[in-house]
Amino acid sequence: MKIRSVRAVPVHLAPNPTTPPRVAKDPDGGHFVSPMDRYAYDKPGRTWSERWPRTACVVTADDGTWGLGFTHMAGPVCAIINDHFAQLLAGQNPMATEKLWDMMRRSAAPYGAIGVASYAISAVDNALWDLKGKLLGLPVYELLGGPVKERIFCYASNTMLDYKTSDYLEWYLELGFKAVKVFLRHGPDAGLAGLNKNVELVAQAREQVGPDIELAVDSWLSLNVEYAVRVVEALKPYRIKWLEDYLLPEDMESYANLRSRVPGQTLATGEHWYTIHPFAEAAGRGLVDIMQPDIQWVGGVTASVRICHIAEAHGLTVIGHGGMNYPYGQHLAYAMPVIAWGERSEGVSPPGVPLEEMTLLPGTPPVQDGYVRPSDAPGFGLEITMDWLEECAV
Repeated sequence: MKIRSVRAVPVHLAPNPTTPPRVAKDPDGGHFVSPMDRYAYDKPGRTWSERWPRTACVVTADDGTWGLGFTHMAGPVCAIINDHFAQLLAGQNPMATEKLWDMMRRSAAPYGAIGVASYAISAVDNALWDLKGKLLGLPVYELLGGPVKERIFCYASNTMLDYKTSDYLEWYLELGFKAVKVFLRHGPDAGLAGLNKNVELVAQAREQVGPDIELAVDSWLSLNVEYAVRVVEALKPYRIKWLEDYLLPEDMESYANLRSRVPGQTLATGEHWYTIHPFAEAAGRGLVDIMQPDIQWVGGVTASVRICHIAEAHGLTVIGHGGMNYPYGQHLAYAMPVIAWGERSEGVSPPGVPLEEMTLLPGTPPVQDGYVRPSDAPGFGLEITMDWLEECAV
């Protein structure tokens, strides 16, 4: 069996819920904290963000069987896949996922295998695993060694602010989640007033969810060491599960400095680390407690399994970024002992809208009562046709 073709296209994916939200939108919802907040006077809101659509990658074997992977950043990512990886992988054995991942990583070295190239590697690698499962007639979690848990414990991330945080949290609890995450709204440039507002947000969340629900806090690349120390000290009364994504991803020395300043705080990060090397460094230096690779960004299943083994060797935990949104992270978590929880993010669902109505990829099992179990169908179990994919293409 050989690879006949590798093709990437930009796609638009959006849920199409039929149930209306039960509460009105919050006109003052604003945005959560951003690394660009210091330039809010010049680039307010999210006007600085890239506007590329998502990427869908199809890898087709010479018998016509095909596998499907997704990622973001379609502008540069589709070019990397179509103009480079497609020619590199054509004619190769699709079952040789270790070799093909290594080929992509090494061939991308001249322009860097991290960042957008890592997104491209992820889409191809996940498509290869989907294809591999279909060719063998097995779900991907079986290819990874089989299930290690009955189901995956999930937490809900308040990544959308269209409605009040209290409305979202009430809905998450009603859906059965036993752990939730909120995002800080202010970074160092907002000064003491912003810090006090952050503390108020977390205090209100803790009061609402009560003492028996885990509460994590995300700061999305936006703090510095001094401010992160102040945040950790101020949030001690609220017993947060972890502080997440608190520094710019490449600033490893600041990660080390913060670790030494807040030894008692659980620290979690890694969604913006790419390929295996930052995780190996962080584990070896004891910089973080919870690693959070995104399986659609970090290098796919192949890279994610390596990261899980790195974490296991250092007594750490893995909780993949957005892992429960799609089958890719579900299958990985189901088969990896070191993955304790899974994150349901991308807005989870507006208050009152059932989770099954928010599924982006057909065939993705929805979270039920705070848990999920992946599909037993071959590959990742996606129920997607070429016609559906063409309808999503942009």
